[in-house]
Amino acid sequence: MSRNAELRKPFETFDCNSQIPKQFPYGNTKREDYTDPMIERRGLRRGVVAIFALLALTIAHAQTQQRGILTSVLDKDGAPVPNMMPADFVVREDNVAREVLRVEPARTAMQIALLVDNSAASSRNIRDIRDAAAEFIKGVTGNGMENEVALITVGERPTILVDYTTDQAKLLKGAAIFSQPNSGAYMLDGIWETARALKKREARRPVIIGIATNGPEYSNRYRDQVVGAVTDAGASLSIVMVGPPPTDILSNEGRERALVYSGGTDTTGGRYDNVLAASGMAMRLRQVADELTHQYLVTYAHPQSLIPPEHIKITSKRSDVTVRGTPVKVSK
Repeated sequence: MSRNAELRKPFETFDCNSQIPKQFPYGNTKREDYTDPMIERRGLRRGVVAIFALLALTIAHAQTQQRGILTSVLDKDGAPVPNMMPADFVVREDNVAREVLRVEPARTAMQIALLVDNSAASSRNIRDIRDAAAEFIKGVTGNGMENEVALITVGERPTILVDYTTDQAKLLKGAAIFSQPNSGAYMLDGIWETARALKKREARRPVIIGIATNGPEYSNRYRDQVVGAVTDAGASLSIVMVGPPPTDILSNEGRERALVYSGGTDTTGGRYDNVLAASGMAMRLRQVADELTHQYLVTYAHPQSLIPPEHIKITSKRSDVTVRGTPVKVSK
């Protein structure tokens, strides 16, 4: 036998299965002995993935906060729209859409400051202004409502006629307002001072309503001061003005007033109405009262962040309604 044949022989006759001990994991063992551990490991991996997914969802939920917007929804005639649902609203923070969690009627009692311009410019329409103030008071007080209203005049200087109360009779008596001869309006001062007072009171649902005229404005306030104070108090500002929009836009006082009336009301979620005929003031103030007493609280998810959003906007997917809102804090 040649040497090469001798070298090949052991390999030709070697029986791998017979030489490897049965307990060796890769010997002649049954197939399930190998695949069962693999199946167990795959099942374990699936379980771990599921746990991590659940943990991620839990962490994401824990890192979100609930924010609210007091929201008015009106139809084309200015009447409140009932039965709005979460799917009807779109909430954006700095143009980023947020998830709307729930929609419910706003039940928190309001703290309403009703500011009335009784300067000399109001003398022609003071009777209609009185009727409008009374109509608004009737619309937000009585019938079991717990809203508090303060009555403040701004002719010559801001003056509290009736402090915050739920007493409708007391408020209606105070609404018998008279014009102040040879006086100018200090509406911006009144709004600024009222907003600061509402913040100090820690009002939960503050509202500022101004009944204005087109007379001269004497407040030495800038738009940013006034609107900043209203926003800082978490309040909405609405203005109902007798006659056309302000015509004095050349003086500093008149220009700042025009900016507050037009831009400040929109920024804070309020409304700005010009009522050309003074006789229509009562009906318009009643409409404002109806809007306030039929607001929704829209709650949405806000991601936890150290930097608050600069702009919060609420709209509706419905094209047949007008929506405006004021951001508020809500309890989880």
